[in-house]
Parts: sequence; structure tokens; C-alpha cells
Amino acid sequence: MKALDKARLCLSIIKERKAVDPVLFEVGKLTSITDYFLVASGNSIRQVQAITRHLRKRMREESFRTHGLEGEQEGNWVLLDYGDVVIHIFYQPIREFYDLEGLWLEAPRIELDEDSRKKSN
Repeated sequence: MKALDKARLCLSIIKERKAVDPVLFEVGKLTSITDYFLVASGNSIRQVQAITRHLRKRMREESFRTHGLEGEQEGNWVLLDYGDVVIHIFYQPIREFYDLEGLWLEAPRIELDEDSRKKSN
């Protein structure tokens, strides 16, 4: 599976648990660690943890394993590393504080279809 297809799969999975304001960045030309960042948030720590558990379960079903997982227990900022796609799931106030979108301004955003944005809000 191509990296962009994997990123879009992750996006569709996190939307199943009502992830808020997902943003997909193409960062492969700016960093060697991954090709895509997917950033989203939850309205509570519990929701962040639920999104994370659901994503891990569904990605395992698709035969993808995480290369790394950080922050699941705390639920403020969870990072899931799937190699060419890295997902950041934040508790909303933490997302605002760290402002990854601001740090990666030069990274092209992959346009999400209108339906994706409506369902996630």
C-alpha cells in the first residue's frame, strides 16, 4: 500500500471515533523520519484513548503494526508510528499549546474532502 493510501486509511479509521479537525501533511521532503503526518484531536482524554485503541485495532486487522507508540496511557498527546505515516492524536487543549500545524507551515497539506471535514467536526 502506498503511503498516501495508508494515511487516508488512518484518517477514515479515526473518523469512525469522531476525531476532531484532522489535518494531513506531506512531510517527506522536509524530514527523513516519515512521509506523512496526520494530526487530529479528541474532546477529552478518554476520547483520545478510544481513538487510539480503535486505530491500533483496525490497523492490525489491515496487517499494519506500529513501529512506535507514545502517550497512550496519559491520553494528552498520543503518537503512533506506522513508518511512512505518523499519527498525532491530541487532547484539544494540548494540540493548541504545541501547535504542530504552526511548526509545519511549510509542509503541504493534503486536501480532505468536504465530507471528511463535516464528519469529524
